[in-house]
Amino acid sequence: MAQSLPSPHAAASTAPRVLLPASVSRSDPAFLAWNRGLLLGQRSIVVRHRRSGARQGSRARQPAPAAVRAVALPAEEASAARKSKAAASNRAAQRSKVADLNDIISERGACGVGFIANLRNEASHGIIKDALAALGCMEHRGGCGADNDSGDGAGVMSSIPWDLYNNWANKQGLPSLDKRKTGVGMLFLPRDDKDMKAAKEAVTNTFLKEGLEIIGWRPVPVNASVVGYYAKETLPNIQQVFVKVVKEENIDDIERELYICRKLIESAVKSESWSNELYFCSLSNQTVVYKGMLRSEVLGQFYLDLQSELYKTSFAIYHRRYSTNTSPRWPLAQPMRLLGHNGEINTIQGNLNWMQSRETTIKSPVWRGRENEIRPYGNPKASDSANLDSAAELLLRSGCTPAEALMILVPEAYKNHPTLTIKYPEVVDFYDFYKGQMEAWDGPALLLFSDGKTVGACLDRNGLRPARYWRTEDIVYVASEVGVLPMDESKVTMKGRLGPGMMITVDLENGQVYENTDVKKKVASTHPYGKWLSENMHSLKPVNFLSSLVMENELVLRHQQAFGYSSEDVQMVIETMASQGKEPTFCMGDDIPLAALSQKPHMIYDYFKQRFAQVTNPAIDPLREGLVMSLEVNLGKRGNILEVGPQNAAQVSLSSPVLNEGELEALFKDTLLKPQVLPTFFDIGKGVDGSLEKSLKELCEAADEAVRSGSQLLILSDRSEELEPTRPAIPILLAVGAVHQHLIQNGLRMSASIIADTAQCFSTHQFACLIGYGASAICPYLALETCRQWRLSTKTVNLMKNGKMPTVTMEQAQRNFSKAVKSGLLKILSKMGISLLSSYCGAQIFEIYGLGHDIVDLAFCGSVSKIGGLNLDEGCLRKPGNGRDVRESQKTAGMSQKAREWQGCPRKPGNCKNVPKSQKMAGMSQKAREWQGCPRKPGNGRNVPESQGMAGMSEKARKWQECPRKPDDGRNVPESQRMAGMSEKAKKCRKPWEVKIRLESPERLKYVRKSPLARETLSFWVKAFSEDTAKRLENFGFIQFRPGGEYHGNNPEMSKLLHKAVRQKSESSYAVYQQHLASRPVSVLRDLLEFKSDRAPIPVGKVEPASSIVQRFCTGGMSLGAISRETHEAIAIAMNRLGGKSNSGEGGEDPIRWSPLTDVVDGYSATLPHLKGLQNGDTATSAIKQVASGRFGVTPTFLVNADQLEIKIAQGAKPGEGGQLPGKKVSAYIARLRNSKPGVPLISPPPHHDIYSIEDLAQLIFDLHQVNPKAKVSVKLVAEAGIGTVASGVAKGNADIIQISGHDGGTGASPVSSIKHAGGPWELGLTETHQTLIENGLRERVILRVDGGFKSGVDVLMAAAMGADEYGFGSVAMIATGCVMARICHTNNCPVGVASQREELRARFPGVPGDLVNYFLYVAEESVGLPKWSSTEIRNQEVHSNGPVLDDILLSDPEIVDAIENEKVVNKSIKIYNVDRAVCGRIAGVVAKKYGDTGFAGQLNITFTGSAGQSFGCFLTPGMNIRLVGEANDYVGKGMAGGELVVTPVDSVGFCPEDATIVGNTCLYGATGGQVFVRGKAGERFAVRNSLAEAVVEGTGDHCCEYMTGGCVVVLGKVGRNVAAGMTGGLAYILDEDDTLIPKVNKEIVRVQRVNAPVGQMQLKNLIEAHVEKTGSAKGATILREWEAYLPLFWQIVPPSEEDTPEACAEMERVVAKQMQSA
Repeated sequence: MAQSLPSPHAAASTAPRVLLPASVSRSDPAFLAWNRGLLLGQRSIVVRHRRSGARQGSRARQPAPAAVRAVALPAEEASAARKSKAAASNRAAQRSKVADLNDIISERGACGVGFIANLRNEASHGIIKDALAALGCMEHRGGCGADNDSGDGAGVMSSIPWDLYNNWANKQGLPSLDKRKTGVGMLFLPRDDKDMKAAKEAVTNTFLKEGLEIIGWRPVPVNASVVGYYAKETLPNIQQVFVKVVKEENIDDIERELYICRKLIESAVKSESWSNELYFCSLSNQTVVYKGMLRSEVLGQFYLDLQSELYKTSFAIYHRRYSTNTSPRWPLAQPMRLLGHNGEINTIQGNLNWMQSRETTIKSPVWRGRENEIRPYGNPKASDSANLDSAAELLLRSGCTPAEALMILVPEAYKNHPTLTIKYPEVVDFYDFYKGQMEAWDGPALLLFSDGKTVGACLDRNGLRPARYWRTEDIVYVASEVGVLPMDESKVTMKGRLGPGMMITVDLENGQVYENTDVKKKVASTHPYGKWLSENMHSLKPVNFLSSLVMENELVLRHQQAFGYSSEDVQMVIETMASQGKEPTFCMGDDIPLAALSQKPHMIYDYFKQRFAQVTNPAIDPLREGLVMSLEVNLGKRGNILEVGPQNAAQVSLSSPVLNEGELEALFKDTLLKPQVLPTFFDIGKGVDGSLEKSLKELCEAADEAVRSGSQLLILSDRSEELEPTRPAIPILLAVGAVHQHLIQNGLRMSASIIADTAQCFSTHQFACLIGYGASAICPYLALETCRQWRLSTKTVNLMKNGKMPTVTMEQAQRNFSKAVKSGLLKILSKMGISLLSSYCGAQIFEIYGLGHDIVDLAFCGSVSKIGGLNLDEGCLRKPGNGRDVRESQKTAGMSQKAREWQGCPRKPGNCKNVPKSQKMAGMSQKAREWQGCPRKPGNGRNVPESQGMAGMSEKARKWQECPRKPDDGRNVPESQRMAGMSEKAKKCRKPWEVKIRLESPERLKYVRKSPLARETLSFWVKAFSEDTAKRLENFGFIQFRPGGEYHGNNPEMSKLLHKAVRQKSESSYAVYQQHLASRPVSVLRDLLEFKSDRAPIPVGKVEPASSIVQRFCTGGMSLGAISRETHEAIAIAMNRLGGKSNSGEGGEDPIRWSPLTDVVDGYSATLPHLKGLQNGDTATSAIKQVASGRFGVTPTFLVNADQLEIKIAQGAKPGEGGQLPGKKVSAYIARLRNSKPGVPLISPPPHHDIYSIEDLAQLIFDLHQVNPKAKVSVKLVAEAGIGTVASGVAKGNADIIQISGHDGGTGASPVSSIKHAGGPWELGLTETHQTLIENGLRERVILRVDGGFKSGVDVLMAAAMGADEYGFGSVAMIATGCVMARICHTNNCPVGVASQREELRARFPGVPGDLVNYFLYVAEESVGLPKWSSTEIRNQEVHSNGPVLDDILLSDPEIVDAIENEKVVNKSIKIYNVDRAVCGRIAGVVAKKYGDTGFAGQLNITFTGSAGQSFGCFLTPGMNIRLVGEANDYVGKGMAGGELVVTPVDSVGFCPEDATIVGNTCLYGATGGQVFVRGKAGERFAVRNSLAEAVVEGTGDHCCEYMTGGCVVVLGKVGRNVAAGMTGGLAYILDEDDTLIPKVNKEIVRVQRVNAPVGQMQLKNLIEAHVEKTGSAKGATILREWEAYLPLFWQIVPPSEEDTPEACAEMERVVAKQMQSA
């Protein structure tokens, strides 16, 4: 019989309710094990009510399983939870106002946006009609709730329709509105009538107090019947208020007065219960906003005003939102009051903290002393868009123009910009001036803005959002896509796009359009910024590194021991950085315990994990797109940003945050900064208890005093002449964080910068932590001394002499170390999508695992610390079972005097251990003494019959004995009863998660770190003073396994036991392996949990059999290249035998693997001769085929031969980073599969270049469903705080599967800091994802898959209980097939050929598919015991559909069907619109499935007319000749493998085609063949990762030919910056008529030369001739006519792999000719 456990999957049709399995109490441990709210998180499982008939994707909602019933929360528990939550909220508010990451990560989004503006400032209803029409054509860029009807948000901003409002006023008997002085407020009011009246009264009272006249209230006419179910649940009461500003005359003053009123109202109602329901969409004399939780097409139907012909406006901004949090929130729809934002601000937490910090310094005469009334300037609970809007509005109302405000907040990448530097130096000066005043709001962003007088748009510094514009004689249009409105092309006079950092504005008052540089020059010319900078700002000049040792070797060792260094830190990290100038690389992932679970002391940095970008915002490529990044930072006071003047330029500029001793000394002497050194030590001379906290407070007070005394630079230093045993150093991160937070809370943070002068910083992660929590720069003096010591060591000198190590000088060693740190910092910034170190400083972009709340509240306020952990001092104790940090002094709070005496009494159980027996009953009454000796007393009466067990007890004692709250008795008591007997105060003191957490194995609490941080710090410090101090550093074994070191999950003993079990197929040996795992130290969160059930066993026949369970198993995405062909194919064959799924990883797949084997004899096959243990019928195909950022091997045939397609967003071992296959692993076979060249390194960039937002991911999912409608699409994410929010967006993007990977996943190669310090445990990620999807009604849409460190059936059961449907095995699958965990995968020297491409090592591969089959069958048998899992229904649901698409119409045409079936020629023409996306992708899939990538001999000649949607012509195959007459959006020709794609404008146009942008960004991404001809310009990243396609285009944006590995690109016009970055193959020819190309080329790899080789000249000319023939290009025709004049103007870009080709080398052509003659 098997123990039954409840299914984690549940649904309900009424709500909100908590789901419980039938006949299971709320205290059932099995229930607790899978409910994240009761196990690991803060919320209960909630499923929102779904309207009858609502749909999920294309599939109707299924009824809840019969085994599940809905039960409401007990009232008392709900009340307690509310009170506890409120108490926690109040505590947080009291301690600090800093931004909380929990608030920030709950709202993310992306969107489609645009504006229409009449240049004559003529208002008409046509503008709003066109805006609504355009909005409707971007519905696919928005999101919907689980009902598929409640939009994530849609809205419009326009000028005020006075005719409409005057018509209303006249009907009300009111006089006509005074346009000059009337303000119009658009309000969302509370739904409850009583609350609404109170809100209106509060609004009215404020207006009257401010001296404004209330003209009237107008209920806004709406049609609520068109609103979706979820949106209707929170539909506010929508009204407008009209007020007259009597005392102001100037428009700006009127707007300012209305702004003050709004701020006063927000402040006045803050304490009201309905305060969150009162929201001003707008309050202005110039603009009005209509918005809501609506779909695009519903907006105009809902607001009846928008249908009225009286609604006239001269401009309109429109916005469609895609939120990754589906909870309906009407206020977060856009546009905001000033902005419409498509994107995400990655630095939002730091931006909010800095905005709060400058509250005390912001002053301006325009506010007339009322600055206090307009605070705060941000709201962490609002979205990033709302906060950016708030900051921009503050600047605008303080006197900035809209363009100026946006240039300050979102600066472009102006450094090393040839055009700006040469032509517009004043713009560079403007940005340099404000760099020290305002940290950039960094992240992908297309911003549309208007104050009613100007309307404009700007793009972020990376150009990560599409923005196209076009103009007729009197109207300007800007939109995320072209084709959103029907347009007479003959009237269009201009077409363009916004590139990175570019801006366009329309002055409505004078009818002028200002393009990028015109706008910026006008703004930058208002003040002499250059003069102010030259007179006041100075840069820190570089100082040479020290050339001799400062300390003796013994003293260096003592310092290293005292500050926590290990031999691994020195030898693997510091010495590698010093010798190679880069971070050390390692492999196989992080398999040691979390620092909080480790039995060894850790530096405080190890409790922090770096956050990273995935889906909603992209990572940046620091290798190839570093031109947008900067490590510059300014030191000194940041003055009043509203008071523009020379005093604000008085700062010191650093080129990077890494200082050497000489540079720190120079700062010591800076008279401007008045630096103050603050020692960071704590005194334990009088005991450890409280010493650390006391010293931190003194440090903060000293910092406070120094700043108030005028110091602008605080240097926190743990440097001392002599180390003292009783004065250990405060962990420098703790010191920096505490001072940073203290200064913020006291309004002093803008007055000074912080520098850390520390011994305890040597890795890139440690630098990032210090900067992220407030340090502007770091001097790592002990790390630099270690570099010097290493260089002078005898070992190093000998290695260099013998040529075994490159020779470096002492100065070079330190410079290398500094270089490695800087590169590592850029990588860490980039993985979060942040470009500027100045924005990263103080942004706190980390999660904490294992620090208690007292530490977090003191030094890291606002950071997420979900699991609690170390406390500060001895005075903090851990309450058993809940992890709450309770101070000893507070432990008797609320007790009666008698209870207090008993609490301290040595007779109290547990306290009397050391009391003499004779005294043990002293002071007791006679009755008590009798009871003490009574056999019935608890603990004494073990052998007493139950009937006598309470004999002799008083009634009160009996009740206590039965009380479920009695210690150790309450384990199985329903939660509703668990606070019985507690005082009200005790109930309140418990946080919600404390009420709910239940560790089912309390004895395991001993494994959780309880020691205070002070003790952990001392454990390092004392090693420097111990008499038996070792003469060398200890090796803790944190990186490499070593006996006696830290426990590693993948250890030699484990692998040996597993090998024995699977090779011998021995159940007893597998039992030994199980026992080994069961007896391991606690190393992962799930080790703290146990299964318990109080229910009767269920029949074995009702449990899911092992043969079914194995079908839920998947192997990790290990690429062929990272591992050998033998390993890759053996794993695939094993999974196919089982019915599970293997994963191709990145790199394509050999078609030979797609057919079953039929030629096996004695376990060997001629088809796959390198494998053994084969069987006839085996297939080596991977059921899951991966689409990663490099797109290597992704062809149409690869895609159509997949059962599942996985989009790899992130990898557990290195989330936010790309991958790299070293050249030595790129064999001829690997190169063929990846369409590259042997021996050439292959890099997968950190971002997918077609996923810069959530709607981009939705588009890629659409593309993959298009090419292979039978394959489920999965999206691989990595666990981090907020992963549930991200997963919600992925589910709405129509993914079929979401995979959550833990931080402990494996990797072939990754920087050590990434392996160790990024990503979170899958237990937290999975449970958060499962919960969030359930709460948002999305859980049934997707399969949840989880992976990361799985080793046994216990792991599977744990994951199942937490909500997973499928389970991934990576490293352990490799071990089962023969891996011996040598951990040298990255070197290509694997001793058993598992992870090597060397033939001689691959020949040693020991594995056979049967070994892995045996392993998974054992795991499945171990997992048997659950009832037939309800998730089977989710797993078996149909693939999500794209719905009706244009390709279906084409494929229903009999002529096209006949042409495909019989390889004929067919010609067709059809109209196309921007909503037609991924057109031709499905046709290509049909062709590829039948004929492969090259086998189709027919021709499909299809002409489209109009504006094509995204991914036009994706995955084309040979024989498909596609022509578009019109224009296209992003991703044209994505992944095409052949055929021809021509894009040309219509015949009669009002603009010059070669000057117009007619295709979007990221065209030809990952193309492996075919030809493309574009008559016009393309956007950014043209031909990125092109492998074999040929293309001609007449101009491109930035990053052209990035990462190209083959093919040929011809550009007949201007290009942007960073041409050919990462280009390792193929050729490019670029026309350079004005001699500006050379500075734009990234010359890291390629060579630039004239087209000298005749073969190259012929190639160029042939392509231009084809271009002219296909497109009729006038530019191309001119070049051909004047060939001799134009040929010398072309540059040829040649990567090393092409240098010896005839096209690039004229000499090579002669050599080849001579060889042919001699032959």
